[in-house]
Amino acid sequence: MATTSDISKGAFIRYNNELVMIVDYDHITPGKGNAIYSVKSRNVKTGKQSEIRFRSGEKIEFVRVELHELQYLFEEGDSLVCMNQESYEQQAIPKYLFGDAIRFLQEEMIVKVFFDDNNEPINAELPKHVEVLVTYTETGAGKSLKTAEIGNGAKILVPLFIEQGEKIRINTETGEYMERVK
Repeated sequence: MATTSDISKGAFIRYNNELVMIVDYDHITPGKGNAIYSVKSRNVKTGKQSEIRFRSGEKIEFVRVELHELQYLFEEGDSLVCMNQESYEQQAIPKYLFGDAIRFLQEEMIVKVFFDDNNEPINAELPKHVEVLVTYTETGAGKSLKTAEIGNGAKILVPLFIEQGEKIRINTETGEYMERVK
């Protein structure tokens, strides 16, 4: 069994009989007493975020997950139908697993989906960066940023020099403009 020294971002652990993903962690060494690991986690089933504290050296049950790269095909209700690139099987992945980044999802995009021991999807991620077409921009006199709308209707902030019809690169984790695409 693993200990707190094996903690890393993105790892999956079983805590109070619930599967949680480690979002972030901090190793705290107070002036007196034992070191503590403060772990920010997200419950895989409910999506609820919480903070867990472990004593240094405490035993932790890590859960093995499999990562599959799937191609997004289409939306069906509360799920996205994705195809396995190797077996060509189609599988429904719940939308909520993608979080806020889902607004940057594009057809035929390759997404990463994590599966547990029972082959159930437990987490999903878009690529870190996507290229999108700006379909509308405001006029931005005097400001440093303006609102732009991209192909699927999502709105983001962009610098003043970005115009309608340009392709830009966006960070899907933060939703922020990164650069123009030439």
